[in-house]
Amino acid sequence: MASGTSRDVLWRGLAVLGRAIREQPRIFAVAVTGSVLFGLMVIASAYVVGAVVGDVVVPAIADGSAEVGVLALAAVALFGISVLRVVGIFGRRLGAGYMQFRLQAAYRRRVTRRYLDLPLSWHHRNATGTLLSNANSDVEAAWYPIAPLPFAVGTLVMLVGAVVSLFVTDWALALVGLAVFPALFALNVVYSRRMAPRQARAQRLRAEVSGIAHESFDGALVVKTMGREAQETERFGARARELRDALVSVGRLRGVFDPMLETLPSLGTLAVLVVGTFRLREGAISVAELVSVAFLFTVLAFPVRAIGWVLAELPRSVAGWDRVRRVLDATGEMPYGDRVLDPADPRPATLTFADVHFAYEPAEAHLPGAEVLGEVSFTVPAGKTVALVGPTGAGKSTVASLAVRLVDPRAGTVAIDGVDVRDLTAASLAGTAALVAQVPFVFDDTVRANITLDRPGIGDDDVWAALRLAEADGFVAALPDGLDTRVGERGTSLSGGQRQRLTLARALAGRPRLLVLDDATSAVDPRVEAAILAGLRSTASSPGAPGASILVVAYRRATIALADEVIYLEQGRVIARGTHTELLATVPGYADLVTAYEQAEVEQAEQRTYDDEVTPPLASGLEMEVDR
Repeated sequence: MASGTSRDVLWRGLAVLGRAIREQPRIFAVAVTGSVLFGLMVIASAYVVGAVVGDVVVPAIADGSAEVGVLALAAVALFGISVLRVVGIFGRRLGAGYMQFRLQAAYRRRVTRRYLDLPLSWHHRNATGTLLSNANSDVEAAWYPIAPLPFAVGTLVMLVGAVVSLFVTDWALALVGLAVFPALFALNVVYSRRMAPRQARAQRLRAEVSGIAHESFDGALVVKTMGREAQETERFGARARELRDALVSVGRLRGVFDPMLETLPSLGTLAVLVVGTFRLREGAISVAELVSVAFLFTVLAFPVRAIGWVLAELPRSVAGWDRVRRVLDATGEMPYGDRVLDPADPRPATLTFADVHFAYEPAEAHLPGAEVLGEVSFTVPAGKTVALVGPTGAGKSTVASLAVRLVDPRAGTVAIDGVDVRDLTAASLAGTAALVAQVPFVFDDTVRANITLDRPGIGDDDVWAALRLAEADGFVAALPDGLDTRVGERGTSLSGGQRQRLTLARALAGRPRLLVLDDATSAVDPRVEAAILAGLRSTASSPGAPGASILVVAYRRATIALADEVIYLEQGRVIARGTHTELLATVPGYADLVTAYEQAEVEQAEQRTYDDEVTPPLASGLEMEVDR
């Protein structure tokens, strides 16, 4: 690494430490006070030991006797110094540890909060494993030098005191100290320069290993069904070996410099003894002063290393901080407004799209994004069901995301009850509209917890009502512990259709006035799906009963036929609208698409029938269903 780059890492690292001090000034002051107290007691102990040797031990050897009072006084002095050193160590370590862990916890919260504020388009451009690394190992790395920092600051004070005391004692011995201490600093600087690129590379590889591991575990079904276990293992192993080699490189460098940093103070002690012997013969210093200086060099070896620890960890800290700051400085959050829809209004909401245009942000910021939707306008009237139908890539899921404001339009307006969703508060929007996505996500918790999500006002009666409406009460009642049954990570103990109905019940439990179903029942048997949608539709249209307007991304003819109106999309444009019967008769593309979907349903039904005939039924008390 170039010298300029090394200086850059040093100053950036010091800036990170300065931020830490500004954020936790009181705790840092406690830690530094303890460290300074420890350093001063180290210097004091050196001179007390020198006085004991020069004024007690040497005369005792010469005269054959020792003064008990003087020995007792020396013992008390050493004991008092030891007690103060312990107090200093306790304050330093407690303050440093508390400061480090407090910063790590605070920045984990900040990073996670930032993740939640940033739009989905930003998350689409960043691997999940990298985001996990940002919130975990990168935060730890950024504040890793905090642990030795107070010790290093106290050591600087101690070194200044030591140099001053050396000059007070003897100029020749002071020159030895002035030669050793700068050499220690120079060696630490060289160490830091060589360590910086190695630490940065190791930190980057940590994130990559985490990303590959998360991707492999998350895609375990694909990996196993495609027989890619060996290839994925090798892919992970190759990057893990790179990380191993990077960490070994770090260890080798430490193995070279650590002995040098340990040896240099010892050489200083030897030089003090050699020079001090000549000065003692000349009568320039006493035995007590020589012993004090030699002892001081001996005990300074370990504290001086604290400065080296800080300098050695600065490259890693800078690498981690850069990755954390990339998240904290990311732009694109969607600020909410301050308007609130009446939470006591039980009527279904009206959803309006007015000339909406949308384009996803490209992976490269300087490239223009391809338009996904253009001039999309339609209305979901209060209490009505509107189906979105179109070929793959037509923009149906994008419309669903816009309806609940997971993303914002490039132009045009999405409004609920005449209010632009961008003007609503987060709580008002969440309480009014609910999205049930294509891929159901279930937490590793109980059925009850998955449905309530700790939202206030949702009791067991509300949970069972939502389950009944989602046609899920039957299989939940048959579970070993009912609502208290844990469903496993991502709901692995449930079938795909059961997970979908559970997530639908979760949305219904909040009593939304607008329900957006993005192909949310694709894994459910068609008869069950029809019963769910019919129940939702009848509830929404019942006079005086709370209900929801429904926007549903649909494929099956039976589902589409239940809608009051069908919106047919192609290439992000509304091609036609009307009832299912009208579009079937007047729009060839719509008729071809629905017929193709229907033929695929027939073939899948025939396959299921065949499988049922050749496969013995499973003995289970739970409801069984086919997952598509």
